[in-house]
Amino acid sequence: MLKLSAKSALARNTAWMSIGQGLRLAIQACYFAVIVRSLGVSNYGAFVGVVALVAIAFPFGSLGCGNLLVKNVSRDQRLFATYWGTALGITAIVSLILIGVILAVSRFVLPPTIPLRLVLLVAASDLLGFNLVTIAGQAFQAFERLGWTAAINIFLSACRLAGALLLVVIHRRPSALQWGYIYFCSTAVVSVSAFWMVTAKLGLPKLNLRRSAAETREGFYFSVSLSAQSIYNDIDKTMLARLSTLSATGIYGAAYRLIDVTFAPVTGLLWAAYPNFFRMGAAGVSSSLAYARPLLKRALGYSVLISGLILLCAGVVPYVLGPEYARTVEALRWLSPLPILKALHYFLSDTLTGAGYQGVRSAIQTAVALFNVLINLWLIPAYSWRGAAWSSIASDSLLACAVGTAVFILANRPRELVRVAP
Repeated sequence: MLKLSAKSALARNTAWMSIGQGLRLAIQACYFAVIVRSLGVSNYGAFVGVVALVAIAFPFGSLGCGNLLVKNVSRDQRLFATYWGTALGITAIVSLILIGVILAVSRFVLPPTIPLRLVLLVAASDLLGFNLVTIAGQAFQAFERLGWTAAINIFLSACRLAGALLLVVIHRRPSALQWGYIYFCSTAVVSVSAFWMVTAKLGLPKLNLRRSAAETREGFYFSVSLSAQSIYNDIDKTMLARLSTLSATGIYGAAYRLIDVTFAPVTGLLWAAYPNFFRMGAAGVSSSLAYARPLLKRALGYSVLISGLILLCAGVVPYVLGPEYARTVEALRWLSPLPILKALHYFLSDTLTGAGYQGVRSAIQTAVALFNVLINLWLIPAYSWRGAAWSSIASDSLLACAVGTAVFILANRPRELVRVAP
């Protein structure tokens, strides 16, 4: 009976996250189109430059508090108030410090034509507001109530779309700074709403800023892991804009976005299964791997199917996006193995995380991020978006092999040498 209940909860939460991811991506595509068309190349380039700079620091804004909340509350729900309060307090303090750091660094990294107010608005929005939104979603994830997590994500995208449409009505050709104000306000509205939703549904926070040395270290590992993930997933687009052309960036970016859309059902399954990895991982890597195997088989079956469909159906893209995206067909076909590779390394990585080996995962991801940057420095100037596609395939393949090797070694160590996660 318990097994059936667990399977039912997993299926329900996977469905919620798949629907949520699909709706979120659809709404994001709408406001992306509105903003890109209205801002123009220069203004949009200024905004993207600021967002890219802030994205590097974003994972450190919460110091892994959201992941620690999921880990501990999924095992003992009575700990929620403490970890919810700790997450809110640490995120507020660390994010404010990082906002100051970003403002100082931006003067040396970004062109002087970009207003400092735009940097402040984006940094406050993403480092503080979006981190709070993310932690609120993780709070519901810890209780396996992912319908509310999906609702928060959809609400954020919907608010930004509404803001973009309002901005275009008021200013036909708005500036990057004007969009920055809308971006900040929409995030603020959602972060306050998300806080209210969590508090109303799950309980009040209990402020406690003290963390053990072990949890501080593990939280830092979570931040490093997410930052490295952001680098090897997205740095190629920033490098394309800098080292190649905006046209090449658009071709490759459109193809990668389509890959993300097709991967949404697997992402939903990962979000739904994440708390269970911590529960099963308390007994070690072998236990979390045993939990991962049947899920990975399903994800791989779907990923193989979708990769084949991408190869066969990529030719319809120009009819949907327009003739200027004709070369996206080739890019999409080059990227078609990514769903398979991502399914492999995401589930194996969560196997490590659930068993308390986040440090191992972070080290591997950091090495792959460095590899991705170095190989892109060679491939992008020589081969433009094709080089970026090849580096993505190489990086995800390397990550899958490295994480798989780590799981195999740890799962087959003698029992007395295996460290059980705290």
